[in-house]
Amino acid sequence: MDITQLKEGEKAKIIEIRATAGIIKKLDAIGIRPKVEIKKISSHFLRGPQTLEVGTTQLAIGFGIAKKIIVEKI
Repeated sequence: MDITQLKEGEKAKIIEIRATAGIIKKLDAIGIRPKVEIKKISSHFLRGPQTLEVGTTQLAIGFGIAKKIIVEKI
């Protein structure tokens, strides 16, 4: 499953990122990488940004990028 399929408040562990090297590098810079635990805070209506909590930081990523991040629920 990808991040967009998580419900608000659910926690998951990142398994894989199916994106180009440039996107993977940018995600790594903000702490989104395989084996990291995340919590979905919210998602916006109709393919909008996905708000996540990574450690103690909250951040938003676009819907298209979120579809490329494969996770496993905890």
